[in-house]
Amino acid sequence: MRPLPQEDFAPAPRPASAGLNILVVGVGGQGVLMISKALALMAQRRGFAVKQSEVHGMAKRGGIVFSHVRFAEQVWSPTIARGEADMLIALEWAEALRWLDHLRPGRGVFIADTRKIVPPFACRSRKLGAPSAYARETPADVVGRHADGCALDATGIATALGDSRAANTVLLGRLSAWLDYPVAEWHEVIAAIVPKGTREINRAAFDAGRAWTPPAPDEAPAASAAAAVAPGPDLRIGVSIDAAWCKGCGICVKLCPERCLAMDGPKAIVRTPAACTGCRVCEWLCPDFAVTVRNEGVPA
Repeated sequence: MRPLPQEDFAPAPRPASAGLNILVVGVGGQGVLMISKALALMAQRRGFAVKQSEVHGMAKRGGIVFSHVRFAEQVWSPTIARGEADMLIALEWAEALRWLDHLRPGRGVFIADTRKIVPPFACRSRKLGAPSAYARETPADVVGRHADGCALDATGIATALGDSRAANTVLLGRLSAWLDYPVAEWHEVIAAIVPKGTREINRAAFDAGRAWTPPAPDEAPAASAAAAVAPGPDLRIGVSIDAAWCKGCGICVKLCPERCLAMDGPKAIVRTPAACTGCRVCEWLCPDFAVTVRNEGVPA
């Protein structure tokens, strides 16, 4: 992402009295609707008229999810027309690019997770290290050129806090920096809509997102092991399934192109780990985040 001086990065908050059109987009299971519900509840608490609409279709099968949130003194239409979104919040990178033209030209705010969920049809070759048909644009191509805002590794931040599923709350925290609403009110809204057992992690994720600043040029994160090591047949790929999280839906087993996985009673298991090519289809399509694929980046 385009590095910015720390002292110049703090966004100018939008006035608390102003209405907004906010578009939230992502992939099924990422928590798009949680963000839109939080925004709608916050707006209602502040006396705005609110309209919210969403399309989630085959969300639990990795489908596209998007939600329109509009609030002002008076709101008539529940949807946001192209070019009229004040803010675009994206939980997946390709979806961020897909909806970029809905932002207001020159003054829309763009906030996106850099996480990439590559759909199966983009993996035209199943060979290890083969290029995919996924979008090529980088955060540097978008942030500061087509829109104000930022792109951050929200999934990585949430994972470091203990639960990758809280990436949506990290983005909500980053979004809050552009809205002139008290932090205490955000905490109350989050506590009201998330399950009781997740309040602590979601509050921590919100605070981490709100406090996030881009790395200085000399602090840019090192390339991941997967990017630093040239792909080849000797790289070790690790795939694992968390039995406590797996509900036995069988999606990963049915869609694994190499047939690495199998059902063992009510749970999915890794049957032939050596056959895994690291395509990550199982990981991306698991609705319960139970599958993890790792590129160890070391010779086997």
